[in-house]
Amino acid sequence: MNFGHFDDANKEYVITTPDTPLPWINYLGSQDFFSLISNTCGGYSFYKDAKLLRITRYRYNNIPVDSNGKYYYIKDGDSIWNPGAMPTRTSLDAYECRHGLGYSRFHGEKNGLAADLLAFVPVDTPCEINKLTLKNNSDAAKEISLFSYVEFCLWNAVDDMTNYQRNLSTGEVEIIGSTIYHKTEYRERRNHYSFFTVNAPVNGFDTSRDDFLGLGRGNNNPIAVEEGKSRNSVASGWYPIASQQINVTLAPGEEKEFVFLLGYCENPKDDKWEAPNVIKKDPAKKIMEKFAASKQVDAAFAQLNAYWDELLSRYHVESQDPHVNRMANIWNQYQCMVTFNMSRSASYYESGTGRGMGFRDSCQDLLGFVHLIPERARERILDIAATQFEDGSAYHQYQPLTKQGNLDIGSGFNDDPLWLIAAVAAYLKETGDYAILDEMVAFDCHMEKAATLFEHLRRSFEYSRTHLGPHKLPLIGRADWNDCLNLNCFSNEPGESFQTTGPSEGPVAESVFIAGMYVKYGNEFAEICTRVGKEKEAEIAQKAVDEMYQAVLDAGWDGEWFLRAYDAASQKVGSHECEEGQIFIEPQGFCIIAGIGVKEGLAKKALDSVKERLDTKYGIMLHQPAYTKYYLNLGEISSYPPGYKENAGIFCHNNPWISIAETVIGRGNRAFEIYKKTCPSYIENISEIHRTEPYVYSQMIAGRDAARHGEAKNSWLTGTAAWTFVNLSQAILGVQPSYDGLSIDPCIPEGFGDFTLTRRFRGATYYFDVKNPNNVEKGVAYLEVDGKQVEGNVVPVEDGKKEYHVTVHMA
Repeated sequence: MNFGHFDDANKEYVITTPDTPLPWINYLGSQDFFSLISNTCGGYSFYKDAKLLRITRYRYNNIPVDSNGKYYYIKDGDSIWNPGAMPTRTSLDAYECRHGLGYSRFHGEKNGLAADLLAFVPVDTPCEINKLTLKNNSDAAKEISLFSYVEFCLWNAVDDMTNYQRNLSTGEVEIIGSTIYHKTEYRERRNHYSFFTVNAPVNGFDTSRDDFLGLGRGNNNPIAVEEGKSRNSVASGWYPIASQQINVTLAPGEEKEFVFLLGYCENPKDDKWEAPNVIKKDPAKKIMEKFAASKQVDAAFAQLNAYWDELLSRYHVESQDPHVNRMANIWNQYQCMVTFNMSRSASYYESGTGRGMGFRDSCQDLLGFVHLIPERARERILDIAATQFEDGSAYHQYQPLTKQGNLDIGSGFNDDPLWLIAAVAAYLKETGDYAILDEMVAFDCHMEKAATLFEHLRRSFEYSRTHLGPHKLPLIGRADWNDCLNLNCFSNEPGESFQTTGPSEGPVAESVFIAGMYVKYGNEFAEICTRVGKEKEAEIAQKAVDEMYQAVLDAGWDGEWFLRAYDAASQKVGSHECEEGQIFIEPQGFCIIAGIGVKEGLAKKALDSVKERLDTKYGIMLHQPAYTKYYLNLGEISSYPPGYKENAGIFCHNNPWISIAETVIGRGNRAFEIYKKTCPSYIENISEIHRTEPYVYSQMIAGRDAARHGEAKNSWLTGTAAWTFVNLSQAILGVQPSYDGLSIDPCIPEGFGDFTLTRRFRGATYYFDVKNPNNVEKGVAYLEVDGKQVEGNVVPVEDGKKEYHVTVHMA
């Protein structure tokens, strides 16, 4: 069942009903100011950090769902409605929401009155612009009242929801004409404020939520709107809001536009005031002047569209499959950029109040966006590395505002260090910028402990090399990629965090998954060492990698698939010997991606076992059989009901690993089959089952043991975005950056046909024309570069050359 459709020409998803299974959201912003907005105008805004600089409130766990946003109430006689349907839920004569790249449009009609709302964050200004257009399509004049509404958060989103004994006494505002300034705590330690304004005279205002809503009412029926008269209230403590009333007269056929701005401003700490207790408004005035007229807003919107057009032009494919084109050219890359900006911190599912930027998460996200903005990838790598500890281990997350590591969910996740090598290797292949390895980078954010980025990589590898268990496999620590496989936790107390309880170090528990990472990224580290002339380090790394390869064959193979781990008692996890949890997805993917077992014939066995034991029509499950009881030695993974999350759910994040592994052994049909099962565009027609947005990936889909098999959760902010783009662009379509240039080695399904691909790389544009006359799944016979046949499948880089025309002959 569809609730909308793709508009590929405009790069939009068009939602045709407000009654989607869940709020279907979009992200506005590309630099520091961000907003989330749903298809009914719900959502919130923040500056840099969704926890520490939250500008507007959003209510999680609320009824009805998706409560609070930027709302525009239209009172037309006795009818009160909103362009996005919420919060009044008045039945509309027409409704449409168009989510685009960095913007959303809403169209509503009621009783001959049309309202069009455009919401976006401009490329270079810390504000959200809402342009509202009202048009009278009836044959009679209309006298209407328009009421805006936003509810301010008192900055720290966690404190805002908990510290009521203080917060209900701190709210402060200033009202100057059509502008409402939120200045809570500005008198003391803050030098920032927000504001909400409109480019028209107002007939009234409210800044007190209680006065605007009325006693016992919600935002679905504010008394001020019902009576058609603002209270002109001035918030003092309690709940500050911003609402303006504008009375509008529209002749038949007439339309009027209004520009509303929600902005964030900072002043120097020693220059905060215009007068006693009067904030300095110069930064706000500059923003208001910049977007005072509709033509200025239109220019900013055109700039935003040009920004995205330029970004997405860096990778473009044209194939016979519209789903591949749509996801590769638009939505997958867009989601990769959103995960780069947000990591896992701010969404409808993750409130932004706890998690910051993930160390592992941000390193993986970089794999999907490094080709788009390599200069920001460079900056992100240095930010991540600066939170690393001196021994090579890492904080598991850091706050985007302070760029300081935090221990909210612990440390000691022993896969973290290797992901830094993965990120840097991807950056070096993309850019050839080896100078980054000489950058001085702090440890634990202390510059007095700084060392080169290369030294950070060396310590990452050394941490893994020196933390091995009795089977010579890497120690798992608190957990590896699967945060819920807690082999050193042993928690019996309800409410304890599995990620902070028990030792982060264990002398025995080992991870076969990290072993696969160790081989793959250890090889990358050895290659980096060689390329910068550090032969001794390369020799040490390569010897350790070779030993790990053999350790996996000796102790990590279970007969038909790779083991998952050894627990703290050195008992097997993910073995046919286990009662439950006999086979896991992660090592089957990553060990084969690393090349382990390929020449020995084990890779095919493992992947056949995945298909036989883990596959479903909605994707590949994390493990089977599901855990039906709580296992003290395994931790959180066994705490979920069967089929949900880590307990045999379908984790979209690691489905691409299996698809990539299939391309390693040349099975394009199977690789593409896996890709299609979780790809949003292919499964749009089961949105009533899937429930999350049909234009972006979700983290998890309920497995076959679950009551609602096929239902998705946690959309948008997931490593699925980056890994699926790597899978599609590099493994399936086959264009891979390498240290020496772009290589191409497609692995496609039978019947896929010829395709063309445009790729920006190191200042040049590559035009690939892939020919597959014999309909093979994999195999490049030869390349022609600018009409000349070349050996191998790498297009060598030539200094100063700006265009390459490459014909790829598969056979």
